[in-house]
Amino acid sequence: MLSEKMNDALNVQANRELYSSYLYLSMSYHFESVNMKGFAHWMRLQAGEELVHTMKMLDYVAGKGGKARMLAVEAPRFTWDSPLQAFQHVWDHERVVTGLIKTLVKVAEEELDEETTEFLQWYIKEQVEEEESSDSVLSKVKAAGNDKGALEAADRLLGQRSFRFPRGFEIFPK
Repeated sequence: MLSEKMNDALNVQANRELYSSYLYLSMSYHFESVNMKGFAHWMRLQAGEELVHTMKMLDYVAGKGGKARMLAVEAPRFTWDSPLQAFQHVWDHERVVTGLIKTLVKVAEEELDEETTEFLQWYIKEQVEEEESSDSVLSKVKAAGNDKGALEAADRLLGQRSFRFPRGFEIFPK
């Protein structure tokens, strides 16, 4: 059974994960509106990943006898001045999320909750991947600069990204 403090902290983090999904979906629609379909595609898939992170955390809370709660989600920003500004926002955001996860691990350790500490290791590893991925994309967009052809090439490249919901987390299970 989760302590009340741990239960509340996990619910807050699940909310932050859902906000991340909202943010990336907002970015996806922004890129759609400026006809950058590849960037939009990358962001939409990122939104899906973040939704999985949300569900995984809330499933854990419920599975441990806790109370999973859907908290109000802050409205994200919806416009960016350039692809560089948007992808810088992604990179900055992922670094913030990493800090939030590390703080959550500290709460689990303070609560002497070894199972939750172990569960959160998946998120720590995931954040390493998220930071590497966002840094890689940011580097590509920085390298493109204001070169229209290079930005179009980056847009095409990011449009090739693939993602499948993990088994058990499909939005529309078969």
